[in-house]
Amino acid sequence: MNDTHPVQPQTSVHSQESVHSQTSMRSDIYALLATVFRAAPSQEVLDWIKELEVSEHADSKMAKAWNNLRNAAGLYTHEDIQQEYQDLFIGIGRGEVMPFASWHLTGSLMEKPLAAIRQDLMRMGFTRNDETKEPEDHLAALCEVMSLLDSETEQNAFFNRHIQPWFESLARQIREAESARFYAAMATVLHQFLLIEQVRFARVPVREA
Repeated sequence: MNDTHPVQPQTSVHSQESVHSQTSMRSDIYALLATVFRAAPSQEVLDWIKELEVSEHADSKMAKAWNNLRNAAGLYTHEDIQQEYQDLFIGIGRGEVMPFASWHLTGSLMEKPLAAIRQDLMRMGFTRNDETKEPEDHLAALCEVMSLLDSETEQNAFFNRHIQPWFESLARQIREAESARFYAAMATVLHQFLLIEQVRFARVPVREA
């Protein structure tokens, strides 16, 4: 079983249907990451996580990460996780964790990495939602873009330019945060999944658009 996907489709791994299923599963994981890092997960999302059917491959770091997340979703209440999100990402003045590319790459907010992301989003036809408060270099925004991109070439370029350089720093910051409990498990899923994506995109040749 591919380490990226804890839940496997019931098709041959060599079939086109399986390839499509795996691509869809990657998109779903990015969408989940976008959801839980944009705001504290709803009870519906937590219930979905608790019902995950995880791979039995005990030696898989990705499967272990999903198992730990599933356990955390059952251990902490919705109210616990809402408070944890508040402490980690909002706080009084600022939270314990800074989920922004600019901060991890330059030490400041609203810097050149944000400008580069905005330029690429404009080129690809993405427009900013007027109701969105966070800048486009927020992890949730970047994961949402990855969930929507159809072209593997564009996924490759966007990931390597805007996510790969800083995701390990963010995952480490979350796991080391005093308030991190559910999100410590979420950070491990984030880290393991993006490590696999990093290897994936290192193998995909970048073609000219």
